[in-house]
Amino acid sequence: MLMIKTQSCASRCSVMPLTTPTTKVMQTQSVGGIVVLEGETIPAMFWNGVRQRQDKVWMRQKKLGIWRSWSWNQTGEAVREIAAGLISLGFAPGDCASILSNTVIDWVLADLAVLSCGGVSNGIYPTDAASQVSYLCEDSGTVVLFVEDEEQLDKALEVRPQLPRLRKIVVFDMKGLRELDDPDVLSLDALRAAGRAWLQQHPQALEERIRSCNPEELAILVYTSGTTGKPKGAMQSHAGLVYSTRQANVRVPTLDIDERMCFLPLCHIAERIIGEYSSVYTGCVLNFVENPDTIPENVREISPTFLFAVPRVWEKFYSGVVITIKEASRLQQLVYGWAIGIGGQVAVKVLAGEPVGNWLKFRFEVGRLLALNNVRRMIGIHRAQALLSGAAPISPELIRWYLALGIPMLEGWGMTESGALGTFSTVDKMRPGTIGTATDGIEVRVDATTGELLIRGRNVFMGYLNQPEKTAETIDKEGWLHTGDVGVVDEDGFFRITDRMKDIIITAGGKNITPSELENELKFSPYITDAVVIGDKRSYLTVIIMIDQENVEKYAQDNDVPFSNYASLTRSPEVQALIQAEMERVNKKFARVEQIKKFFLLDTQLSAEDEELTPTMKLKRKLVEKKYAAQIDAMYS
Repeated sequence: MLMIKTQSCASRCSVMPLTTPTTKVMQTQSVGGIVVLEGETIPAMFWNGVRQRQDKVWMRQKKLGIWRSWSWNQTGEAVREIAAGLISLGFAPGDCASILSNTVIDWVLADLAVLSCGGVSNGIYPTDAASQVSYLCEDSGTVVLFVEDEEQLDKALEVRPQLPRLRKIVVFDMKGLRELDDPDVLSLDALRAAGRAWLQQHPQALEERIRSCNPEELAILVYTSGTTGKPKGAMQSHAGLVYSTRQANVRVPTLDIDERMCFLPLCHIAERIIGEYSSVYTGCVLNFVENPDTIPENVREISPTFLFAVPRVWEKFYSGVVITIKEASRLQQLVYGWAIGIGGQVAVKVLAGEPVGNWLKFRFEVGRLLALNNVRRMIGIHRAQALLSGAAPISPELIRWYLALGIPMLEGWGMTESGALGTFSTVDKMRPGTIGTATDGIEVRVDATTGELLIRGRNVFMGYLNQPEKTAETIDKEGWLHTGDVGVVDEDGFFRITDRMKDIIITAGGKNITPSELENELKFSPYITDAVVIGDKRSYLTVIIMIDQENVEKYAQDNDVPFSNYASLTRSPEVQALIQAEMERVNKKFARVEQIKKFFLLDTQLSAEDEELTPTMKLKRKLVEKKYAAQIDAMYS
């Protein structure tokens, strides 16, 4: 049994003493020093969960306006049948199956079934083009490909002639495909039916597969974004995944009565660890959104007790509140302003580790009743014990704002190659502007020569599939993972990322600039969704900005600004002036040499389908700089 230590109930509940935590903490299971759920591989852990939790609800998903629940037993039955169906197709231990789908329950079922067979699971982003699907399937040696629907099937069929190792394609949703007659394409229901038939003839075979899974064997592949070359398949073992999952729960203890949301891509290591596998481990209820456009509505419906999201989501929630307040009555604006100001005073005390006096407590309680509780309900976080931001830097001011509402926002840092873990804030150790302290059991240090952050521990990946040279460049002989992030650490062990090694700007005057700090300040504006600061080897800084379409359109309508489409909106003199004012607000916080002189607004609203964005909705710096080189040069002419 792995012995791990965690925070006490008191530490979990003490950060915001003015929010009355529920008495659920530590009721049903211990997270204070022992493993919550036994199992040294993902399938062993999952099947132990099925045996222990049985008819308890594990997952929910909204389809056509109705929430459907999945118990542990129902999930186990589906996974068993899918796994058996795979074996009936000749799927052998070590074989790879890829999943080309949005974040839906079927994704989880397929993933757990593949792992239960002793296979390797590989996720493919549904936004990937057919050519990318071809490369990822070929590189991973995919023999079975799960696809979500007709749209994803079309990609698979387009590239199937290029994939001689691909035997079968399994479709989750057969809408529009009932007349399909292809012997190598079958529905998930048909695969389950084949599994049921196979189990009748081989009732013990699947259990033998599960028992034979070796913790040190390859479990999943997670491909890097490939912005500087072909994507690389990062190999994660069962042991590494289990360790990362357990350690994540040490920092953010979770119970089986907690509610979480699952909406980020399961292809991404963070959602796989913090969403799927953490839910397997702790038994907390995992809720899937209807589609990406309904995330705000679904969050309000579920009101999760813990919510993990990328900065863009937190920024969107914040900007929605800002716009709503602007439309409120003068009295409502004054009440909100007073309440959030009191919350800010409490946040300062909490962050400093100072006691909150009774008079301040009383005023905060009044502020909650008058305004802040309504703001929390508007977002859907009124039941949240904590919030977690990751996958990209977030503005410290945004963290302080959520804390002023009475909810601690934690920040985590890691990477695909570290199993999503590196550093974490905790509810009793928060310091906005930092990424927290080293996760329990994981070593993190700053390279004395380069300033690069290095990670070492059981969470570090096995290497890149078929790329030993790249592996050797990333993991040194002492086992340190070279992250590519530059940072510093203070005397209390709090780390702060100053930037990516490849992103640091050195101006023509020799000044080193950290673009992420400027970008985070810009993105704190409700009118700015993303920003890329330019200036390497240039005489001054400029920035490419993507506006928040919804909020800027609302601004235009309220101020009688004419526009016909998104492009005309970005060219409007009034919108240009609005963004100029936001840029000047940010510039005041920085030294003159660090200030931005000019900006350019993207005239296209980018989405996850666009190559300029990563799956976690970050602008790809190098790609953006290359694509808009002419516009950048114009800002320096």
